[in-house]
Amino acid sequence: MTDTAVTLSEQAARRIRTIGEAEGRALMLRVAVDGGGCSGFQYRFDLVEGGDAEDLRVERDGATALVDPMSLGLLKGSVIDFVDELASAEFKIRNPNARSSCGCGVSFSI
Repeated sequence: MTDTAVTLSEQAARRIRTIGEAEGRALMLRVAVDGGGCSGFQYRFDLVEGGDAEDLRVERDGATALVDPMSLGLLKGSVIDFVDELASAEFKIRNPNARSSCGCGVSFSI
């Protein structure tokens, strides 16, 4: 793995496939970083049927995540994960570049 790699966890791949199967169509998880939130940047997750030619395609176990070129610099070395806990079930980013995050964990700073 290079220092610019973004990876998809087994749990995230399983969840992407499960959602696609439930909806009866092939879906990919688009991950982006937007300006905003209380710490400066925030993650955005969308389920899409297709990507753009310049997207980084992260594949695992038949599931695909897409990262746009602008977000890639802020996500290098990150793991796209899915966490299913008592209080919530959600996609999360384990980002080694994040210096701090807000209390709710939705936004971060670099």
